[in-house]
Amino acid sequence: MDDVVYDRAGRGEPLVLIHGIGHRRQAWSPVFPLLTPHRDVIAVDLPGFGDSPEPVGGYGVEPALVMFKDLFTELGLDRPHVAGNSLGGLLALSLGQAGLVRSVTALSPAGLWNRRQKLYAIATLKAHRALAQRTPPNVVRRLAATAAGRKALVGMIVGRPQLLSPEIVAEDAHALATAPGFEPTAAQSRGSFRFTGPVTGVPVTIAWAQQDRILARPRLAELRKVAPNGTFKLLPGCGHVPMSDDPQLVAKTLLAGSR
Repeated sequence: MDDVVYDRAGRGEPLVLIHGIGHRRQAWSPVFPLLTPHRDVIAVDLPGFGDSPEPVGGYGVEPALVMFKDLFTELGLDRPHVAGNSLGGLLALSLGQAGLVRSVTALSPAGLWNRRQKLYAIATLKAHRALAQRTPPNVVRRLAATAAGRKALVGMIVGRPQLLSPEIVAEDAHALATAPGFEPTAAQSRGSFRFTGPVTGVPVTIAWAQQDRILARPRLAELRKVAPNGTFKLLPGCGHVPMSDDPQLVAKTLLAGSR
């Protein structure tokens, strides 16, 4: 299988965390210590992102499902709980539909969009990557050192950029600029790249960031088509990547979803 890099700590039932496109496993760092007293937590770098090499089997939902199935076997995980954000939320829902996990918590998941919303989201993320690639690292660090600079760099992604440290902002920008998996993953959107469900047989929680500027929140009726028996909630004050905006709320949501 792909040589996937992950962080693992804690005790209790296993909970696998999946980040979004252009991000890395450290996206979960604000909530990680809040989860480990209650769960055996595994935060994964998707192939082609963070410290994980590019995948052997290519990019896309189906290769990712194969990768996770192999990873679960390697780690001795029997249908773990899974939680994901953005692209990670789409993969979490897909894992639930495939019957590979015992619960799903999806935070502002990708794939629950119409064509216009998809084009906007992908274009916005591509613009962020282009900005990260074109801005010299010393300029990124200088901007990240101020609250106004952090807002300019990541204000579309998070709801409370002032809570991020300058180091994290600079490191995230570098990860976004250099991830070899970004372009091939974004290219998947040229097809349908839409998740319609349904996910049945496992508990599903879909939590949407109230201040999400990347993905539009679907109507409740649409969410119920995806997860007929799901739990749906808002994350007040949070942006598209909510983990640093309100770690306590996100941890509470993940623990409840994986109960």
